[in-house]
Amino acid sequence: MKSCLLWLYVLADLFRLVVLGFRSQSSLAAENLFLRKQLGFYQERKIKPRRTSHPAQVTLVLLSRWFNWRSALTVVMPKTFIGWQRKRSQLFWRNKCQAGRPQIPPDLLRLIRKMARENPSWGQERIANELLVKLGLRVSPRTIRKYLPESPRAPGGNRRRDQLWATFLKNHAAAIIACDFFVVASASFRIFYVLVVMEHGSRRIIHLNVTAHPTAAWTLQQLREAIPSDHTYRFILHDRETIFSTQLDASVAHLGLEVIKTPVHSPQANSFCERLIGTLRRECLDWIIPFSEEHLRKTLCAWRAHYNRGRPHFSLGSGFPDQIVSLPVPLQRQRHRFDRASRVVVHPVLNGLHHEYTLLDRAA
Repeated sequence: MKSCLLWLYVLADLFRLVVLGFRSQSSLAAENLFLRKQLGFYQERKIKPRRTSHPAQVTLVLLSRWFNWRSALTVVMPKTFIGWQRKRSQLFWRNKCQAGRPQIPPDLLRLIRKMARENPSWGQERIANELLVKLGLRVSPRTIRKYLPESPRAPGGNRRRDQLWATFLKNHAAAIIACDFFVVASASFRIFYVLVVMEHGSRRIIHLNVTAHPTAAWTLQQLREAIPSDHTYRFILHDRETIFSTQLDASVAHLGLEVIKTPVHSPQANSFCERLIGTLRRECLDWIIPFSEEHLRKTLCAWRAHYNRGRPHFSLGSGFPDQIVSLPVPLQRQRHRFDRASRVVVHPVLNGLHHEYTLLDRAA
């Protein structure tokens, strides 16, 4: 506000200077002599002037470029006037050469805060991947972190480095599928069992179904529906639950798969599937109370479509589990601005529990 008033005063003085340019030379010389006589009167009486305001300093510095100001300076010492000139030069170059990264545009800042507000479970990496994959904006997660509340970290020790099982899974990820059960309680406290089948290589959910009475026969039928006849899988991983009986494993072997059972009391051996179940709970089931088996099935199917095709996955390099979906938006030439007039379209998932963002060209 103060800087605006300063420039208003300076512009007013410049306007007066332009008006004086239309007057005759003799008139200006007489007025100049008239003003000098009045200044001489104040100098004889030794009347000290008040402190010069900032607009007056700027005006005097600008006018000094038109003539030899040393013979006309009377209100301050030449050393003080030269200090005014240096101060204005320092302010000019300070505004020209601002250190550090440039601030992100206000509209992008509002979009980041909107994503964080609409999706409380998303972190800085998830929002950065959403902006990169869906909108083509390259924003560093550290930049996004400045506008998000700091989340407390869970205490824990250092992770082990001898991840032999993880190395095995990485080398055979494209040929491995995993399955597991977890339970969900309905609004009437009925217990439903959910079977999840996923690919290790792409993290894609290939099958998901719900039942109130799980059996080996029902599980085998679900695996037959999940595994196509022309599959390229070699291994199927599951735990030692009694549902996965010996007869079921023998039938699965006829499908061309080798069964790998996890060790006893070792859920970390099926870590990808356990992590998927944890993600499903945190992003879906922790926010919904199913009323019936059909309600739960429809909810899980809707979240499955969002997980496979609309949710960037960290371990896939900000890609999608479903390989059919490619990067629809090329990267913008500028990191924080759109190359052309565009608008961000929001698609709610599960009635607003999550949101997907796409970029469309703005109509002319």
